[in-house]
Amino acid sequence: MRTVTGPRDAGISLIEMVVAVLVLSIGVIAGFQSLGQARIGIGGEVPRLLAHGVALNRAEELLMLGAAAGSGLPDRVLMGGIEWRVEVALAATDAGFAEARIRVSAPDQPGAVYVVYAPAGPAQ
Repeated sequence: MRTVTGPRDAGISLIEMVVAVLVLSIGVIAGFQSLGQARIGIGGEVPRLLAHGVALNRAEELLMLGAAAGSGLPDRVLMGGIEWRVEVALAATDAGFAEARIRVSAPDQPGAVYVVYAPAGPAQ
């Protein structure tokens, strides 16, 4: 009679190998999908930054010229090869300033909204 004192099988079975490959492939697929989503998010960042820049430029113009003179500024601005529509909604405040809500938009592009408190008349 023979007795076995050590482990009976020293390797891995085919089933274990298939399960390991399956788990690894699911992880790789999930990684590639997250990379694709990151690429889409980064690609949409440039127009968003351009819209933010247009809104900040309009805010600076309102601060320099005053809200009254700033209402005569053009409502279309070309930046980055995109024609942006700029809407400014003015509201008077109790302190004598004008609250300017600047909304920048373009077709099929992300936009920006910026609020600034500008002098009601010409800046001094």
